[in-house]
Amino acid sequence: MIGHTDNQIDIDAPIGFVWEQTNEVRNWPNLFTEYAAVEVLEEGADSVVFRLTMHPDEQGRTWSWVSERTWDKDTWTVRAHRVETGPFEFMNLTWTYEEIAPDRTRLRWVQDFRMKPDAPVDTAGMTDRINTNSPVQLAHVKVGVERRRRLPVGFYDVPSNTRRGGDLRTLVAPSTVGSSAGFCGAVRLGPGEKVTEHYHPYSEEFLFVTGGELRVDLDGEPVRVTADQGLLIPREVRHRLVNVGGTDVLAVFHLSPLAPRPELGHVDTETASDSETAPQSVPAAS
Repeated sequence: MIGHTDNQIDIDAPIGFVWEQTNEVRNWPNLFTEYAAVEVLEEGADSVVFRLTMHPDEQGRTWSWVSERTWDKDTWTVRAHRVETGPFEFMNLTWTYEEIAPDRTRLRWVQDFRMKPDAPVDTAGMTDRINTNSPVQLAHVKVGVERRRRLPVGFYDVPSNTRRGGDLRTLVAPSTVGSSAGFCGAVRLGPGEKVTEHYHPYSEEFLFVTGGELRVDLDGEPVRVTADQGLLIPREVRHRLVNVGGTDVLAVFHLSPLAPRPELGHVDTETASDSETAPQSVPAAS
């Protein structure tokens, strides 16, 4: 007899976000109530080998085993198996992800297994156990992923991007909270610092300056933007940001809609050394 279980749940989050959150095995103790610890043993571009340790059971026993997961994001499929089978002759798992709507994903777990003859529970009994436990764990995953989308993200909670200049950080994004229509963040610029010229082929950018004095060069035309002012940067308009005041500038940005892929969202048109020739006259914004 081969045991077979099939359980699923709908999660109110985009498929890419659900994928990233549930395939980060280091975070599993926060997503599942049954796991106490995860130790990553090997990691590749599309696979991971890791040791799972459960919380002690009713008899005080702690179960632990090594598993391997491989994934194919093109088909939204993950396949896994126990390397250390323990009481199982084998245990194979398939996770599939299906986009139900832009902000809803169906996560499905299929498990095929057989117990060893001397296992403390037979295959039929383990099937019942898994069918009892899986809905509980799936519900916990749903709560965890959906809650993650509603948590505030601080400026220093995310990595700094300094490639174009300044201290730029993307806070609310598909990767951090599963946004599906755009992303936002902020950039800090000290006096004289700049963000080099680039443009966005797919997105409008909405810029708001919270303090200081910023020069924004739009297709070479300088525009002065000061505290409490906002500015629209249309699609495909080349823009450079320069702090022309004597104090730090913090500028908040939002881009929408998203590019088809993150690497297509920005096109650089100059290097840091090129920007030294930027125009200096700054008319006031109307």
